[in-house]
Amino acid sequence: MKLIIMRHGTAEDFHADGDRSRELTSKGYEQSRRQARRLAGLGLLPSLVLSSPLMRCRQTAETFCAEAGISGPMIQSWLACGMSPETALEELGAYSEFETLAVVGHEPDLSSLVAWITGSEGGSVRMKKATIAVVALSPPSRRGTLELLLPAKQGLGSD
Repeated sequence: MKLIIMRHGTAEDFHADGDRSRELTSKGYEQSRRQARRLAGLGLLPSLVLSSPLMRCRQTAETFCAEAGISGPMIQSWLACGMSPETALEELGAYSEFETLAVVGHEPDLSSLVAWITGSEGGSVRMKKATIAVVALSPPSRRGTLELLLPAKQGLGSD
């Protein structure tokens, strides 16, 4: 399975209803569209997108799917803030029939997931906003290889 791991796009710093309601900024929407176009150009569009229920992730996933011309995301509570790599991989087991699957979530959860899958624990991976990591996941070991790291914007300090 190819697993596409995407951090949500740039979101507003504050929302009156709290962190769960923070929405994407115009930059966040554009990052989501651009990443969809880039993956399409590489022939790496997922068959299914799973998203955290928090607003900024839902908006990232919905925008990504619309731009890619694929079905909208499935909301998964286990992708909310605080997800462990072990939980993610256990939950992803239910989707093993998909050749390419995407998840949209949060930091530091996603960096930990990429590090765990690739065996590079210890803070060596950092998923900035709207960054995509593509890993080839090898069941049953649940380990894999990082095949692509696609920042939202090329260059230093792109957050």
